[in-house]
Amino acid sequence: MHPILFKIGPLTLYSYGVFVALGFITALLVAANQAKRHGIPKEYILDLGFYILLSAIIGSRLLYVIIEYKYYIKNPLSIFKVWEGGLVFFGGLIFAVASAVIYAKKKSLNFYTVADTLAPSIAVGHAIGRLGCFSAGCCYGSPTDSPLGVIFTDPHSLAIRGVPLHPTQLYESAAEFGIFVFLLSMARHKKFEGEIFGLYLILYSIVRFTIEFFRGDEVRGFVYSGLSTSQAISIVLFISAIIFIIRRRKKHE
Repeated sequence: MHPILFKIGPLTLYSYGVFVALGFITALLVAANQAKRHGIPKEYILDLGFYILLSAIIGSRLLYVIIEYKYYIKNPLSIFKVWEGGLVFFGGLIFAVASAVIYAKKKSLNFYTVADTLAPSIAVGHAIGRLGCFSAGCCYGSPTDSPLGVIFTDPHSLAIRGVPLHPTQLYESAAEFGIFVFLLSMARHKKFEGEIFGLYLILYSIVRFTIEFFRGDEVRGFVYSGLSTSQAISIVLFISAIIFIIRRRKKHE
């Protein structure tokens, strides 16, 4: 709703960047708190947080640029303007998991334990980050007559202005907060290492696949029969997560 928080001379503070930073800090604090429960030194999680942040930004931006390659071929310098928005979560998730795997191996940690520690943090961090999307107007929804519709009026907003739109950013944020609470509850009763992470992947893939139907922005890319890139990834992620859970449970038993 308000892409720019304030502007003083050449200094511009974007709400998107503020919420992304707030989401990361919150996620890091939650992960550090969960580390003790899972028997992982807190300093390891804090250290890993830096690598995850860097890899997540690179991965999420890279996937966005790939989807919108036509624009960035003509405007290559815009690739680096991350503060203006333009991150695809799945790209960041893939790169973040890869960095966690490498870090866990380097520190002789059980990756599945690390993943369980981080899963709730990913959910809450993403939930807060989506509020930044809402502020910037990116990832907006399709036009709607629903009473839930939101009208964007700020001239700097990336959303279509003057038309009631599904607040898909808020839908996803609310769903992620729900996932966060659920995972914290399940973490106290998990039966095997990797269970919490697997549940997160299953739940988020369902949420993302569903919300994509209400999206109205063109920055999605379509791969097959009306399915967006994110929906295709959600399907693959859901199936992979189910297989992951089954295998981990069998190994535990």
